[in-house]
Amino acid sequence: MTVLWQTAFVFALAAIAVWWAGTRLPAYVVALSERTGLGQGIAGMLVLGGITSLPELATGTTAAAIGVPLLSLNDILGSASLNLLLLALADMVIGARPLTSVVARPVTLIQGVLSMTLFALVAAAIGIGGGDWGGPASAWSLAIFAGVVIALFISHRAEQRPMWQVINPPDLVAAQETRKSPISTGKLAFVLLGLATVILIGGVTLANSGETIARETGLSTGIVGLLIIAIATSLPEASAIISAMRHHRYELAIGEIFGSNMFNLAIILAIDLVTPSPGVLSRAGGFEITGTMLALGLTGIFVIGLIERRDRTILRMGEDSLTAIIVYFGGVGLLISLTN
Repeated sequence: MTVLWQTAFVFALAAIAVWWAGTRLPAYVVALSERTGLGQGIAGMLVLGGITSLPELATGTTAAAIGVPLLSLNDILGSASLNLLLLALADMVIGARPLTSVVARPVTLIQGVLSMTLFALVAAAIGIGGGDWGGPASAWSLAIFAGVVIALFISHRAEQRPMWQVINPPDLVAAQETRKSPISTGKLAFVLLGLATVILIGGVTLANSGETIARETGLSTGIVGLLIIAIATSLPEASAIISAMRHHRYELAIGEIFGSNMFNLAIILAIDLVTPSPGVLSRAGGFEITGTMLALGLTGIFVIGLIERRDRTILRMGEDSLTAIIVYFGGVGLLISLTN
């Protein structure tokens, strides 16, 4: 019991550090987007999403190196679904209007569709199997990584050259207000690097202590990765989303979630590179396919919301967010039943 309580204390300290860093990230990412000319959606996807995915990268490669690659894969899949749940819960911050009704840029919708395509590719890789060509990683892992790179390129192109516009865009004056800051480019880069370091170290500590807590309580590897470790490594996304929403950076919040999920899927290649043969996708099965389809379905719910842009709220959130919450907990219940 002493070990459990000590680990829980370390977990709490790491959570505080990660939360602190995550709440400060959006403001500096916005400053970076203004300095470089990137849109909020792309800045959220590339910079914010990339930084908040660092704990999954470190945890995933570490777990694979010590012989538990499925723990890494389930962490990635669990984090993807949990990130989308966090987006639904953050919708309550707006209150007056659903989150998907105030975002009116095509790049956000494109990011969602691309995320769904990547999740479908992961599910196909697990279900079809094979892909071993004698290289350091499976063909499936390479294909998924290539898909992520292509998705990022398409998203960037859509931000630079949008092909369509919403005919009745919402009033986004509050969302576009910016606090002017004299911060230099060098200091901006230094601060972002420092916050990324805090998130990386804190996220790894969270994951390691969460794994210890799970081991002490006797939970299965699938549930540990999909829930406990995923919750730990998703804390940066949680704090960043809430901070972005409070400052009316709605595109930044959605772009951060879609981008983080894309980066997380790219980590599968890194896991595969350090996993002894057979690769991590060859070891996965129905449990992991179900986790992947849960993330795909949740993404689809928000994509529909972005297309419809309904302004009706229920319990201070949009219909899509409420549906996503119900689907998430229903999916978790199904996954728990698969472990019995």
